[in-house]
Amino acid sequence: MARVPAAVVAASGLVGGYGVARWSGKRQVGGAVLAAAGAASAWQWHRQAGGKAAGALTAAYVAAFAGSHPLAKKMGAWPSVFTVAGAVALASWAVADRRDAR
Repeated sequence: MARVPAAVVAASGLVGGYGVARWSGKRQVGGAVLAAAGAASAWQWHRQAGGKAAGALTAAYVAAFAGSHPLAKKMGAWPSVFTVAGAVALASWAVADRRDAR
């Protein structure tokens, strides 16, 4: 069975967490999606690239979530979410996923 890259899991957590919160009207449920994907990504980052890289990528994931809120005021909610999800996916690929692709 093929492994899903951490970049995909992390980006999906940001997009999916927002989507679930928006469409369900329950921020806590969206937060649970965000947290579950973040935990799965952190575990995978740790396994692929070590503790320091996993810590840095987890911090980037949390910063992306927090940063999407003020960014949404400038560009809109969905564009903001897709922008930060793309940034986290790119960082994940560069730091951790690229190593497994070899």
